[in-house]
Amino acid sequence: MITTYIGVGSNICPEKNVKIAIDELHQLGEITKISTVYEAEPVGFSGHNFFNLVVELKVTHSLNELGVLLRAIEIKWGREPNAKKNQDRTLDLDILLYGDVVSKSDPKLPRDDLFKFAFAIVPMMELNPDLIIPNTEKTISQIWAEFSQSQSLKPVLFNFNFNGIS
Repeated sequence: MITTYIGVGSNICPEKNVKIAIDELHQLGEITKISTVYEAEPVGFSGHNFFNLVVELKVTHSLNELGVLLRAIEIKWGREPNAKKNQDRTLDLDILLYGDVVSKSDPKLPRDDLFKFAFAIVPMMELNPDLIIPNTEKTISQIWAEFSQSQSLKPVLFNFNFNGIS
């Protein structure tokens, strides 16, 4: 099995859609960890605040299969197939890491979000602070220590009651 980290975001009915995302991800593999859910302002556009989290998921799917499956989940739950970047989302499911894979093509891995956005870095650090990010010699904690952008994150009390994982 491959350990992958999936970024989950929603700013349309986020309480409902985050739970849907967890249920859907459970169908794709074994959820081993779920970060705290954080509320964050949208980046790059005006809109409702997002709920963001990261899920550690063990899968047998290939990288391409996983990407297709995640996209299908997004569309199933209301994301427009041609949705543009920087707009409201029912569900946004992004592969942040897929094992030690480094890729310059789609999906680009490790995902740039791990270097650009607190809403990805902080939940990743919570799950695995000593994880060395592929193609860097840095842990996620070191990336966070060097992060200079100001982005406010507010923990959201959330109870998944999901197979012993909370």
